[in-house]
Amino acid sequence: MVPIKLNNPSISSAIRFITRKMGLYNVISLLLLMLLQITNAASNAEEYQTYIIHMDHSHKPAYFLTHEAWHRSTLKSLSSTSPADRDDSEMLLYSYSHVMHGFSARLTPSQLSKLESSSAHVATYPESFGKMFTTHSPKFLGLRQNLGLWPAASYGQDVIIGIIDSGIWPESESFGDKGMSEVPERWKGACENGTAFTPSLCNKKLIGARSFSKGLEAAGISISKEYDYDSPRDFLGHGTHTSSTAAGNHVLSASHFGYAKGTARGVAPRAHVAMYKVLWASDSEKSAATDVLAGMDQAISDGVDIMSLSIGFDFLPYYNDIIAIGALSAIEKGIVVVCAAGNDGWAENSTYNGAPWITTVGAGTLDRSFTATLTLDNGLTVEGESYFPESVYISDKPLYYGKDNASKAICYYGALDPKEVAGKVVLCDNTMKTDVDGQKEEVRSAGAYAGIFMTDMSLLDPQDFVIPALIVPISTGALIREYATQANTTKVKTLTFVHTNLGIKPAPQVAFFSSRGPDPITPGILKPDILAPGVDVLAAVAPNRLFIEVNNYNLASDYQLMSGTSMAAPHVAGVAALLKAVHREWSPAAIRSAIMTTAYSLDNTKTTIKDQWGGLPATPLEFGAGHINPNRAMNPGLIYDMDVQDYIEFLCGLGYTAEQMSAVIRRNQWSCHQQPAELNYPSFIAIFNGTDGSPKAKNFSRVVTNVGDGTSIYKAFLEVPSGMKIAVEPSSLTFTGKNQEQGFVLRVEIDNDAPKVTYGYLKWIDQQNHIVSSPVVVINY
Repeated sequence: MVPIKLNNPSISSAIRFITRKMGLYNVISLLLLMLLQITNAASNAEEYQTYIIHMDHSHKPAYFLTHEAWHRSTLKSLSSTSPADRDDSEMLLYSYSHVMHGFSARLTPSQLSKLESSSAHVATYPESFGKMFTTHSPKFLGLRQNLGLWPAASYGQDVIIGIIDSGIWPESESFGDKGMSEVPERWKGACENGTAFTPSLCNKKLIGARSFSKGLEAAGISISKEYDYDSPRDFLGHGTHTSSTAAGNHVLSASHFGYAKGTARGVAPRAHVAMYKVLWASDSEKSAATDVLAGMDQAISDGVDIMSLSIGFDFLPYYNDIIAIGALSAIEKGIVVVCAAGNDGWAENSTYNGAPWITTVGAGTLDRSFTATLTLDNGLTVEGESYFPESVYISDKPLYYGKDNASKAICYYGALDPKEVAGKVVLCDNTMKTDVDGQKEEVRSAGAYAGIFMTDMSLLDPQDFVIPALIVPISTGALIREYATQANTTKVKTLTFVHTNLGIKPAPQVAFFSSRGPDPITPGILKPDILAPGVDVLAAVAPNRLFIEVNNYNLASDYQLMSGTSMAAPHVAGVAALLKAVHREWSPAAIRSAIMTTAYSLDNTKTTIKDQWGGLPATPLEFGAGHINPNRAMNPGLIYDMDVQDYIEFLCGLGYTAEQMSAVIRRNQWSCHQQPAELNYPSFIAIFNGTDGSPKAKNFSRVVTNVGDGTSIYKAFLEVPSGMKIAVEPSSLTFTGKNQEQGFVLRVEIDNDAPKVTYGYLKWIDQQNHIVSSPVVVINY
């Protein structure tokens, strides 16, 4: 028998006395009876649960100076119904006066029933818990904890990613070093002293932090304490977001004001981070080229493995392009350089950072949406896009539609009468293709309660949702409009926010803002190289900055949704870090080749990736080789490899002068072949001009290296659209050992009446089901 230890001496004495008087058997019976009675009492007591209670603030008595005082009084009036007789301070969790008028509290069923019978009660939201999922791009990329690239790469352990950006917020949980390995001995970097920043803020995750501003100051632009920190500390939030996307540690329950809630983590969560601040908030967020180059130079000196840049300069020849110049130097040291393609997606020839030694990244969407749900009084329920950052519950509000006045219906500037729309939900028509942002501002300034905006192409971002609003497609809006015009009294029954939906189709799509090829500097190199998540990416930010003002209250957050090719590039940098951890011997070109030849070009509806701008199928001029697929990139089978001499040969073929060549390759002597060399690139693009009837054909020479099984046979499979011919010689490649090379020639030809852009695919497939895919693109002017 296990002895029972009683630590209270008075209880022990009492039991010894009872035992002597009654005997052990009777004592045990008495104790069991007492225990049974206690258990029955506990089972009959009401259990407390947490609820969010939405109250009608107009019912607040005037003698309460604050809503919290009213909420506490309300809860105090309920406490007498509780067997435990809790006071209101134990019941109240939060009093809300901004996100909603109401509170959250621990209540019994009887207390809740009494509260819900009050005329001030609007709605009840029981506490809810969702299963944890990443936020959400690593999961969309196919990264899994116990399978594939993540565990094989130990989540990027010992790889160092250098971020060239706007600084970092070191206190963010994303840069905590729990579970991190020691700082690699090869690391030569440091963390500097500066405004609100000391070396003690670095750790095993954030192992380096430096800032560069001399170029900015030399231009007469000083670093103002009001607008930035003269140190690696991030003021803009951009650098914190990109670095946590690439390599942030695990953070539970991160969200954007409740949207996208889950476990935040970078693509390579065990990689080390080094920040090089070159982008400043002063004077319209400028970055001096001298500072950027200094940051890249320092990163190379410090010993980073991956370099990620989400900034760009004007389109310039490589000898004037400081990012191209710095990147080539990095490549020579074996550093993978990943850059954003730019956000000029409304134009062709708009890709930035397109030097062929740079991995250039376009932005795609995720299979996730953020919505509000609207239910009308006639029972119609619809969802619409929304990022309104409050869990507001709107009910029984009049629906307003200016059906008798076109300007009111379309919500032109100055069209809405505050007396007509006050306290109502306004429906804004978009038949005339008016500006939705302008409509939203008109609804806000007129004092309406909320807005519904009809458009098939919303360009709003989370910061634009300063009022309760949702965006619906025109077809959906037509149903709401029909109700608004036919019923005598129209009402919004409910309107709720902060909904996150997964599995949205089609996805991915090319983001409407993502820059497109052909490349403005070298059209003969297909750019961008790859597509990666860049829309509504949740990651860490600097929490000191106002994100949005809602109802005259400033809102900020530790994690926010951001969009841009700035967000896409660090995803690829993270994947490159994972590949580097698995294949230390691979060159930067090999890593890029693995990423490109294993990408996919079909969305989750099994059709070609679409362009978000118009919903039509996109082409490799928008998505490059396709959307990144990290697990397949770990074992690509074949790679198209290159070294610095290959890039020198390429530059020789551009006809640069000796001075221009020296500017790019940073040396005074070099050698070039007599004939211009063709880059061993993993994609193919031919550009034809003229209508003289001459054959439009071109040959490409390539060499592939076997990085898969020692013995393998690859056969060429061609996907060829009408109007195009593709031939490959030889049509099969036999390898008898690992790292063996084999060459081939691809010939592409199109008809004279072929469309402007035509493309197919060359796919090398072996018996182990390696699929080495390359787009073959022809532009016919």
